[in-house]
Amino acid sequence: MNLQQLRYVRETVRRNLNLTDAARALHTSQPGVSKQIREFEEELGVDIFERHGRRFVALTPPGRELIGIIDRILLEVDNLRRVGENYAAGDSGRLTIATTHTQARYVLPRVIASFRERYPKVRLSLQQGNPSAVARWVLSGEADIGIATESLDHLEDLIALPAYTWTHSVVVRPDHALANSGALTLQAIAEYPIITYSKEFTGRSHIDEAFAAQGLAPDIVLTAIDSDVIKTYVELGLGIGIIASVAFDPERDRQLKCFEAEQLFPINTTRVAIRRGAYLRDFTIAFIESFAPDLTRERVIEAIGSNRTADAE
Repeated sequence: MNLQQLRYVRETVRRNLNLTDAARALHTSQPGVSKQIREFEEELGVDIFERHGRRFVALTPPGRELIGIIDRILLEVDNLRRVGENYAAGDSGRLTIATTHTQARYVLPRVIASFRERYPKVRLSLQQGNPSAVARWVLSGEADIGIATESLDHLEDLIALPAYTWTHSVVVRPDHALANSGALTLQAIAEYPIITYSKEFTGRSHIDEAFAAQGLAPDIVLTAIDSDVIKTYVELGLGIGIIASVAFDPERDRQLKCFEAEQLFPINTTRVAIRRGAYLRDFTIAFIESFAPDLTRERVIEAIGSNRTADAE
């Protein structure tokens, strides 16, 4: 057996057993993937995949056990490479961050600017998606770290560290009936059309929970994954907006009036996720510390259970 065969099996599972997609991702041919997997199965003496003709349709019982072992082996191979790179070229490399639009647009710019000054030879890549995609990219190794508010703290193979807490705000046009209100209430907000985040984004579950707790059924007329989109439609008069507080910029959003709503909706926690067992290069830990100063090098190393020393840099 060889590492190439292990990678072929793993990629086939990642691509929902589609050999064509797996071959494309691996930059090889579909017959080549199929042949390597068959030779691997023959060496093991068991089938990894159930087949219907030439198609893979499911993992076999031994296949389900083997895929976990294959993942661990390939993770440790990646760790070996990262250790070598960390000591041979500690200040250069690539860092891939999976995150949501709100984090990428409103929180990360200052962090990335500071990081780039410190590590100019590190090439950064931002992958944006919903929180479930963020978790999936970190688990698969396609991203080094994930940053999101939802979906990161309940997966066994992820270590999710709390980075910071935040609240929601309500935004309205200056000519809206609520613009001159004092302290807003959920009852007052529920009387108007609402524009806010899609179900899986940016603390939306806390918004729904707050209304439900008071027996209110808000009229949510439009949802989006992008805070800027929400504010645009509020400016057009389609409704009032509920957004993350960090997404309101007094300079850029002069056409809107903002009300802090921390008394109305529960506090949200944004987390940094790391794949359990992954070796983090020094600049990855430095990026985490820059993003969330409370997550010091010592805390991160302790959390991931690494045998690295905390004073290396």
